[in-house]
Amino acid sequence: MNVNYELSGPDGAPVVVLSNSIGTDLTLWDEQVPALAQEFQVLRYDQRGHGSTAAGPGPYTLKQLSGDVLALLDNLGIRKAHFAGVSLGGMTGMWLAEHAPERIDRLALICTSAELGPPSNWRERAALVREKGTRAMVEPSLPRWFTAELAGRADIVEKFGGMLAAADDEGYAGCCEAIASMDLLPKLAEITAPTLVIAGAEDPATPPEHAERIAASVAGARVEVLSPAAHLANAEQPEAVNRLLLDHFTRSL
Repeated sequence: MNVNYELSGPDGAPVVVLSNSIGTDLTLWDEQVPALAQEFQVLRYDQRGHGSTAAGPGPYTLKQLSGDVLALLDNLGIRKAHFAGVSLGGMTGMWLAEHAPERIDRLALICTSAELGPPSNWRERAALVREKGTRAMVEPSLPRWFTAELAGRADIVEKFGGMLAAADDEGYAGCCEAIASMDLLPKLAEITAPTLVIAGAEDPATPPEHAERIAASVAGARVEVLSPAAHLANAEQPEAVNRLLLDHFTRSL
């Protein structure tokens, strides 16, 4: 899998990997890169079928999506990195922390869940997108991604509606199926990476109780709830998220 990525920041600095939610591309992190790149090399990439990463036939699994990250790190000669992920990106981070703990230093999970069912909902969404395309997801997704004040704003609709509509139909559907089949709960307690969990108080997709459930299983994990913020909290509350990420990741420097 040829994964599209961007690497910025000072040579030789510790690496932070940024992983996207379903339906978004690496520009989801536009507000984080300038802040993080002052201290770190920042590696952001596109999930399968999103942005400029090819889709390939689905269904996918979290093991495959996480394997894309490991292969990218190997290709770049990066032995170990911090990791921050939103939604599907957070699920990817949890899988890596469970199954490849030697590759993950500190972990930040943003608006995500270790179990996001029922699986039938995700399989139905995959079927819908294969039939009607990702454009069918724009109208129902923006009010879940952002609070009401932002969801209809022209610049938000243009940027985030545009990236969702541009996602490959099969890639989006395959990622839906990865979420439907994920099984992160049994190994959550085995995560040893210092973990920060960020939730949006107004997030209808992964509300704060999902963050609390993760933190209850991961030793030493802490939860921060931001408001106003819906599912893409890093885009809605960039300054707060930047502050939290810098504080979390610089603790190991």
